[in-house]
Amino acid sequence: MESPECRSFGSLGQQEGFVALTARRSRLHPGTRYLARGLNSCYSTGNEVECEQLVWVPRRSGQTVPFNTYIWRRGTIPMWWGAELKLTSAEAEIYVSNRDPYKGSLQYYQRLSNRYDTRNLIGAKKKNSTVPIVCVNLLRSGEGKSESILVQHFVESLNYIRSTRKLQNSRIYLINYDWHANIKYKGEQQTIEGLWRHLKEPTVTVGISDGDYLPSRQRFKDCRGEIISTDDVEGAFCLRSHQNGVIRFNCADSLDRTNAASFFGSLQVFMEQCRRLGISLDSDLAYGYQSSVNDNYGAYTAPLPPGWEKRSDAVTGKIYYIDHNTRSTTWVHPCPDKPWKRFDMTFEEFKRSTILSPVNQLADLFLLAGDIHATLYTGSKAMHSQILSIFNEEAGKFKQFSAAQNVKITLQRRYKNHVVDSSRQKQLEMFLGMRLFKHIPSVALHPLQVQSRPFACFLKPVASMFPSSHGGASLLSFKRKDLIWVCPQAADIVELFIYLGEPCHVCQLLLTVSHGADDSTFPSTVDVRTGPNLDRLKLVLEGATIPQCSHGTNLLIPLPGPISGQDMAVTGAGARLNCQDTSSISLLYDFEELEGQLDFLTRVVAVTFYPATSGRSSMTLGEMEVLGVSLHWRGIFTNEGHGARLYDIAKKSQKETNPFSSVGSDINPFAEASYDNASQLNSSANSPLVDLLTGEITRVDAIQQPVRENINYSGGVDLLDFLDGADIQPSHSHGDFTSPSSQDGKSYLDNGAKQYISCFRSLIGQNSERRLDFAEAMKLEVERLRLNLSAAERDRALLSIGTDPATINPNALIDQSYMGRLCKVANSLALLGQAALEDKTTAAIGLENTDSSKSIDFWNISKIGESFCGSSTCEVHAEIVGATPAPSTSSLFLCCQCQRKACKVCCAGGGALLLSSYDSSGCQSQLDVTTNQSVTMDRVICKTCCHDIVLHALMLDHIRVLISSRRSSRADNAAQKALDQVIGFSKNDRSLPWDPQQAIMVRKHLLNGEESLAEFPFASFLHSVETAPDSAPYLSLLAPLNSEPRHSYWKAPSSASCVEFCIVLGSLSDVSGVLLVISPCGYSTADAPSVQIWASNKINKEERSCVGKWDIKSLISSDSSFHGPENLGRDSKVPRHVKFAFRNPIRCRIIWIMLRLQRPGSASVNLEKDFNLLSLDENPFSQEVKRRASIGGQIETEPCLHAKRILVVGTSVKKEMDIESTQGSDTIKVKAWLERLPQLYRFKIPVEAERLCNNDLVLEQYLPPVSPLLAGFRLDAPSAIKPRVTHSPSLGVDIWDTSITFLEDRYISPAVLHIQVSILQESDNMVTVAEYRLPEAKPGTQMYFDFPQKMQTRRISFKLLGDIAAFADGPAESDNIGFGSSPVATGLSLSNRIKLYYYADPYELGKWASLSAV
Repeated sequence: MESPECRSFGSLGQQEGFVALTARRSRLHPGTRYLARGLNSCYSTGNEVECEQLVWVPRRSGQTVPFNTYIWRRGTIPMWWGAELKLTSAEAEIYVSNRDPYKGSLQYYQRLSNRYDTRNLIGAKKKNSTVPIVCVNLLRSGEGKSESILVQHFVESLNYIRSTRKLQNSRIYLINYDWHANIKYKGEQQTIEGLWRHLKEPTVTVGISDGDYLPSRQRFKDCRGEIISTDDVEGAFCLRSHQNGVIRFNCADSLDRTNAASFFGSLQVFMEQCRRLGISLDSDLAYGYQSSVNDNYGAYTAPLPPGWEKRSDAVTGKIYYIDHNTRSTTWVHPCPDKPWKRFDMTFEEFKRSTILSPVNQLADLFLLAGDIHATLYTGSKAMHSQILSIFNEEAGKFKQFSAAQNVKITLQRRYKNHVVDSSRQKQLEMFLGMRLFKHIPSVALHPLQVQSRPFACFLKPVASMFPSSHGGASLLSFKRKDLIWVCPQAADIVELFIYLGEPCHVCQLLLTVSHGADDSTFPSTVDVRTGPNLDRLKLVLEGATIPQCSHGTNLLIPLPGPISGQDMAVTGAGARLNCQDTSSISLLYDFEELEGQLDFLTRVVAVTFYPATSGRSSMTLGEMEVLGVSLHWRGIFTNEGHGARLYDIAKKSQKETNPFSSVGSDINPFAEASYDNASQLNSSANSPLVDLLTGEITRVDAIQQPVRENINYSGGVDLLDFLDGADIQPSHSHGDFTSPSSQDGKSYLDNGAKQYISCFRSLIGQNSERRLDFAEAMKLEVERLRLNLSAAERDRALLSIGTDPATINPNALIDQSYMGRLCKVANSLALLGQAALEDKTTAAIGLENTDSSKSIDFWNISKIGESFCGSSTCEVHAEIVGATPAPSTSSLFLCCQCQRKACKVCCAGGGALLLSSYDSSGCQSQLDVTTNQSVTMDRVICKTCCHDIVLHALMLDHIRVLISSRRSSRADNAAQKALDQVIGFSKNDRSLPWDPQQAIMVRKHLLNGEESLAEFPFASFLHSVETAPDSAPYLSLLAPLNSEPRHSYWKAPSSASCVEFCIVLGSLSDVSGVLLVISPCGYSTADAPSVQIWASNKINKEERSCVGKWDIKSLISSDSSFHGPENLGRDSKVPRHVKFAFRNPIRCRIIWIMLRLQRPGSASVNLEKDFNLLSLDENPFSQEVKRRASIGGQIETEPCLHAKRILVVGTSVKKEMDIESTQGSDTIKVKAWLERLPQLYRFKIPVEAERLCNNDLVLEQYLPPVSPLLAGFRLDAPSAIKPRVTHSPSLGVDIWDTSITFLEDRYISPAVLHIQVSILQESDNMVTVAEYRLPEAKPGTQMYFDFPQKMQTRRISFKLLGDIAAFADGPAESDNIGFGSSPVATGLSLSNRIKLYYYADPYELGKWASLSAV
């Protein structure tokens, strides 16, 4: 934070100057007066400010500007101390930490030494051997003064620092100068004189920096010092000399006394700055004084200012001086004075000999700066500032007024310190980007992107009752928030196919509820399918409930990835929600987490809406948005930014084992099994392709097709067959991947599962009936995650040995009360861990090395079988079981509490130190995640000194960290898979890609001034393309030229004689032609295809128009350059290509290109020309050219279709679509229909009594005997949030470090809530009648859910199910909640959130009954 101010000074006939005062507040310890004092965990002090006084002489434009600058600091005392406000005391009670009060003081002075060490810079004084750091302490030191304790500790802290001998290059000096005592007993003038005497030697030793501003870089050669320049400024700064060291002022708050003392210290420096610049501040009243001074210093010869030269007269030999700046001469030395001469003057001598106007200008700057610093720190202006006006003739008139002003400021500060300091502290931290995980916990660091605009479109027009609807484009426009889209009457379903503007992993669907007077016209349920194209759509959401809401309500529907049916069956996830017994809530973590497949190439989103009542009336739709995360494709192709990181990892995987899947990798030990190349897709030769939009059946002319995907499922096999087998053969749970560590992909998973079973059996021992306790179950989960097994793989392994996975679920092994307390402690540990990492990162600023190696990590969870104490010298023996410990040479640590020696196994993790304030019951009064916490993370605490709940919290936090790391690795793995499907890094081709500059020139020559309209990622294929197993991916046909090795190219299977490409352009464009870049192997007469191109704006093939048909074989016969391998040297400017130009530009969005290979027997083959019927040999010309298979394959003789790139050229249409509203008769009828009121209204059903239970997640309501038939219920949207931080940071992770995809955990496995409704039947049994998936909405949004049918009962219950543990209260609610409250977020409570209703005609009920409308 920087606040510069400047003033001009000078008088008539003298050179004018400017003085600027700049104050840079430190961001390392921000805060208010009583919340930011002394040191913090970032080794910085409260109210720390670096001040700079800059003086320069203005020049004409183009001339060199001389300047000099002086830097000093101000801040509170650098040690751990504070002050506590008490209402009964006028002054705050000062205290010093009784534990390591000087921890961090050494690092603070090291930071100062590193910052102000200029000994090795150009122009620095070589005689300086150390860096002086002068501390001017202005505190009260008299006996009985509250500040005297700080003075004593200040001296002791410096003695402690000197004893460490770690500041060899710095010397710290302390000047204790009781400012208030000197003012009281000596007066203001003598106090100022005494300060000057103390500051003379340090100020002269530190010095100032001199330099020139060079307006042009042509003058760099004239600089005799260090040059500082930037690209943004044309000129540069030349520093001839440097200030070495710094003077630091402090009082208790670094406010009033500090501001006054620093002014008088800087005033002497200001005099010297002006003297060096040739600005005389001597007054006419001081001539007598000056003569005596000149007599004393007659032998002194001062240096000349910049631009001056000394010469002697050739005749008389008299010395004269030339001012080249003004082109004038003088006999008088421009700077005849001795430097720093005013330090030796008394106050009256200083005042009489100095022009006071510049002094008062400088005082105004300090008054303004003092008020600014005081306002930021205390909320009021500075006090005791009248002394700064001591040189003003009218200063005495305001002394009495200043005393009253000081009393007013004191009262104002006390009020603000009590009332508003906490909120101001939050504002400062949020402004600086600190503790965002606490202040705004639900805000993402990298928000999701709206991929449904601006270049998205509907692949199939959306029917509407409005005449001019533009095919539904307005449904994706953010400009039409009030849009009401009316579908045709009596539509059973409405299916929308959205083509996204860029490939991404789809995370959320945002719907805007739109309807007329009747809210039942909006759809009631929705299905969502996603995929990279139409052929690979997969169901990700089925039957999601859309409640009835008011017009304009936004509903957010989280979308998981496609989940394997086998995983769903083995984990029992499909039956969990329908379970009647919900007393056991998974608050710790999701034990049966389902891992959906992640796909960053998703391009098509199919949304299917269903009405509340089929065929009753027309459906209305509103704006919809698809949110997701896209890879940095631009950076990937240009190898820049975040995309370069993924690009480098993909290239590295060519030479090493895949870093995403290696279990023993140091890069990512949590990664899942890798994948085989899944970019080649096919369809069975016996199964035709069905167009999902048009219903057309397309049969490809192929005898045999390559495998599209490595599906793990066998046809006709029961999904529960694995329960009958004794061997463990788990398949991977998230995607059709295989491991690179084995050929069949099963060996790796078998080994991991067997190791897991071995760990399980080592815990239960010989007794197979023994049940694991909570700690053992948690350790087993840690091992499962270390072995990289999913929940489904774990369940398969346990079921294979006859063990029910539910028996080792930690959520069911402890009671609810303890689980709630444990979650509170673990959540606190997560915030404290994040704060500790943030402080560690911030503390490294300005320091060379702050990382201290520790043998004990944050959690210190030992592996199963290694978790027993084996050291005879250990005095703790916290983890010994019966046997006597054997001698061991392992390292021993000293517990910081009991002072006993402990081995590593018996030590708690470093995170236990953050929870040291928890008492024996495991409670903490208040969670402190500010930077003021003094936690010594380099200490060790044994397990016997920790409460059990702290040890369990460390284990729970470690499990959450491992789960998060596994999710991140899955996202990184999916990103590499997407990159492989576009570029093909898994191939064996080691040739280099195009040089970037060469690629630009090639692209320029190919396009010839036109645009490339079909370039990935903005364009893509609408259908899968047949691809040979050893080919480059088919998406590489649209990738930039420099995105893959130059020898690689796409080719179809040899059995395919015809391939069709359906390309969706990035936007509506005027297409002028298509370029086909020929493969490096070249064409022959045997594999030269014929090309046919169509264009259209619609998906139906019947509506496309043929542009033309070309035969490449005819080009080959006329141009021999297409034959044989291409010369890929750097001299080749443009690759071989064929351009198919259109007669006229065609405006379209979709281009079809068909490549057809002529084979013997085809009507288009000329047997006499192409074949010798006697020898049956192929054309001898083609025999000479042996084509090489793609990416280093074997020599191939069988012809096939192949190509390098497909370029669609033309001009994109920039004009936006205007949505006009028509006023026809049909439009008026539709508007009248929307304004028609519903026949039935909702009315509240009275409730006799209601009861909350299970942490307010279950609500039971008792109804009167004669209540109306229940039609539904209203639910007010909960106010709980999904926090971004749920666990401590992983080891070795930077505070801003995320996965290469920027995909957060809550988007990888989205948390979803369900509400279950049960009623009491006549048999006194509770029966579930409905279950609804809740969308996310603004807190308090009224959502109406209709029951499947009307019913009557005496008791009804509502149960909130789903991922309860993923939700938390917001910052406002968290501050008002104590530790002993419910473990579940209060924002999820069903209290006063549910109202039952029935439908009735308001005219039949009457006026009074209508008052109960819901």
